[in-house]
Amino acid sequence: MTDSLPRQHARTRGFTLGAPRSFTVSGNGGRVAFLRSLAGDDPVNRLWLLDTSSGEALVAADPVGLLADPGEENLPSAERARRERARESGGGIVAYAGDPGLTRIAFALGGQVFLADAAEGSVDLLPAAAGAFDPRPSPDGQRVAYVSGNGLRVVDASARGLDRLLAGESADTVSWGSAEFIAAEEMGRSRGFWWSPDSRRLLVARVDTAEVPIWHISSPADPAAAPAPVAYPAAGTVNARVSLSILGLDGSRVDVAWDRGAFEYLARAAWAPRSNPVITLQSRDQRTVAILEVDPDTGAATEIARQSDEHWVELVPGTPAWMGRRLVTAEDRGSARRLVIDGETATPDTLQVRSVVSADEHRVVYAASEDPTEVHIWQLDGGGRLERLSGQPGVHSAAAAGRTVVLLRAAGTDRDAAVEVVTPAGRLPIDSMAATPSLSPQPRFSVAGSRDLRTAVLYPSNDHGADGDPLPVLLDPYGGPHAQRVLKARSPFLVSQWFANQGFAVVIADGRGTPARGPAWERAVAGDLAHPVLEDQIDALDALAAQHPRLDLDRVSIRGWSFGGYLAALAVLARPDRFHAAIAGAPVANWRLYDTHYTERYLGHPDRNPAAYARTSLLELAGGLIRPLLLICGLADDNVFAAHSLRLSQALFEAGRPHQVLPLPGVTHMTPQEKVAENLLLLQRSFLLDSLHIRPEPG
Repeated sequence: MTDSLPRQHARTRGFTLGAPRSFTVSGNGGRVAFLRSLAGDDPVNRLWLLDTSSGEALVAADPVGLLADPGEENLPSAERARRERARESGGGIVAYAGDPGLTRIAFALGGQVFLADAAEGSVDLLPAAAGAFDPRPSPDGQRVAYVSGNGLRVVDASARGLDRLLAGESADTVSWGSAEFIAAEEMGRSRGFWWSPDSRRLLVARVDTAEVPIWHISSPADPAAAPAPVAYPAAGTVNARVSLSILGLDGSRVDVAWDRGAFEYLARAAWAPRSNPVITLQSRDQRTVAILEVDPDTGAATEIARQSDEHWVELVPGTPAWMGRRLVTAEDRGSARRLVIDGETATPDTLQVRSVVSADEHRVVYAASEDPTEVHIWQLDGGGRLERLSGQPGVHSAAAAGRTVVLLRAAGTDRDAAVEVVTPAGRLPIDSMAATPSLSPQPRFSVAGSRDLRTAVLYPSNDHGADGDPLPVLLDPYGGPHAQRVLKARSPFLVSQWFANQGFAVVIADGRGTPARGPAWERAVAGDLAHPVLEDQIDALDALAAQHPRLDLDRVSIRGWSFGGYLAALAVLARPDRFHAAIAGAPVANWRLYDTHYTERYLGHPDRNPAAYARTSLLELAGGLIRPLLLICGLADDNVFAAHSLRLSQALFEAGRPHQVLPLPGVTHMTPQEKVAENLLLLQRSFLLDSLHIRPEPG
């Protein structure tokens, strides 16, 4: 492609199209399923199956032919919500589930359920109810459970294709088999039902949102459209009431009992190897997590493990897991997040565990960091021996089962991404069809300041070196919990390099609260999401200016999205002496308007800790704006509602402070639309050049 970076970035959905993704390994390691489109600008994902013995990968299901127009699917609203929570920007087959052997794989297209049979090489449309999503085959492959409307249904995979409602109610506020907003957005639980190993029963979540506040998303560009109601649990308000039942295919029902007063959140659920359900519960203040084993015949729950912390207990992806009959967790112990097996610490304090990939009786495969700018894949065997499986430097992820591991290495600044399937017989590469960016980012990594902040600086690609003219500075952070920008991979720096090529020195820093620096580092933002993160951005800027004398500290701008947007607005409002212009995309202006689980983890309940909300609110600072500020908000955003930007704009207007607002009709928290994504970058460039009085170079 010869398009400009903004257009190319938009067409390729951030260079994700064509890249293999969503890997699953069969229980015996003999098959690997994954998704991939056919080109770097093709949004239609196909389902692929790799036979690890032959090394042959074939398309198991192609949406082209299954639907008249796979690019314009008639998606159920629940599926659209699931994709928004997962930040899914692709099309075609974007999610699937298989039986343990990956012999039968179910997926949804346009609200219909399809079943791919690996042995037959066929794809069948099952006679499921309309509006289906999240289909999952039973372990024996004979049935597929799925959600339609607010109910959980089961359809036979046989020729008879009998379909029936397993659980459902007439109340609009009650749903069966779906994850509630908080679970999907904040806890990493995107599903609401789980098959038993014997395929005779399902553990099913019931969600009641009757007491959750109803907010509305309107479409100002279409005044004839009715506002859409959204049950949104803002900080300090009522969460959805979540319960569990074990439903038999014979019509039986056993309700699971636990103390919901003590444990409001259902964080995880699964059927453990001992064939009993195991659930992970979290208290409303998130300081306690309990793991319970459930008797499927009575519903009685017995606590088998508990974690507690004076601030919060982190929910680590992939945990709890089982190494045979031994419980695997990841817990904050001392200076590190460490792997714990049946209560015993199993990894050193030099490793920060990020997630558990898989576990069986022989080994645990997990992701961890020694250096916070890299992520590697490790395994712990039954004898307690640790081994790093990823060899080259960079950022890695994985999928594993049996004796097979799929290793994914993100593209580095000097190399392409790579995917290898590692088996006892050898290594099998899986090709990527992703586009190659029209520029190569050139970040200069360093450790800066008294807190050893991980940083990167990017200069224009055609820069003249140390003797060049001073450069205006653009800070490009995220800065908040659960996300990093300074990683040794290519994708975090593509847009940053493009901004650098417009004549900026781009500075990126990960401060306190970001992952992979240990529990104390993450908890440094407890009670205050504003001052520590802003202080670290300023400290990084000063330290890097000493290393890079060409950074012009009299022309400093900052841009960001979501938490990064909050940080950008905070910077220009609280420290106009250091920041001279800001672009705040989807900023949280008032933390009382953000959701319970995220906000209360860091700031506590607003009724009990109102001071924390006051000192982190942008609205309290509106009267101090003296620098150019651009607010950007998607009017269809159900995560950071447009109300944040609009209330901040109102406060600025009432204080007589000039600013700019860009409302985007029909745009959510993501911006995958091609024209929106491209023009957002071009508009931000123009705003920064104008605000800092920079004359762009011709061309």
